[in-house]
Amino acid sequence: MRHLILALTLLLASACSGALRSSAPAAQIYILRATNPATTATAHAPGSIEVARPVAGPGLDSERIVIVQPDDRMSYYSGSQWAAELPLLVEELAIERLRGTGAWDAVHNSVSAIHSEYFLQITIRRFEAQYTTQAAPPTARVIFDCEIGQRASRTLLGSFAVEGAAVASTNRVSAVVAAFEQAANAALTDLVAKSIAAVKSPQGRSTP
Repeated sequence: MRHLILALTLLLASACSGALRSSAPAAQIYILRATNPATTATAHAPGSIEVARPVAGPGLDSERIVIVQPDDRMSYYSGSQWAAELPLLVEELAIERLRGTGAWDAVHNSVSAIHSEYFLQITIRRFEAQYTTQAAPPTARVIFDCEIGQRASRTLLGSFAVEGAAVASTNRVSAVVAAFEQAANAALTDLVAKSIAAVKSPQGRSTP
């Protein structure tokens, strides 16, 4: 009986350890970096700004890298993903780019306990690899709808859209990610300029 119990114990241990192993390849994780232009912005924004957690459009609120097929079907690259959910990734990109300009006294993230004079709300309308044919490399398309306001008075100072696009060099995920980085930074360049302009020359509408 003792030998039988020992044999059963070893069998169960072997089964459990086997269940922990997987032959599936590990997912490839990709990150995007903000790139600052050679010359920084000369205009100075009067105060600090908080980048609120971006709002993602349909199908974009995840770590998956979105593909749009020629027939407008949305799908995802298999075995590849962003390093975080897309809204968090875009938030960090915007913060990195805004800080890199040196135009603001301070740039805070959405969970910061530090008070800021202004806030920036980004809605991710498009962040996708768009295919026109199955064989040709896709175009990375990025569109952000933005609102910037004054926190204390709840006044909307400006709203604008920014966008960027870049064609991938090859039909490989790594090349598509590089195109996403180029497109996102093009959109962020416009975002930086329009954010400063909105603060310096506000439209002056109150938020509800």
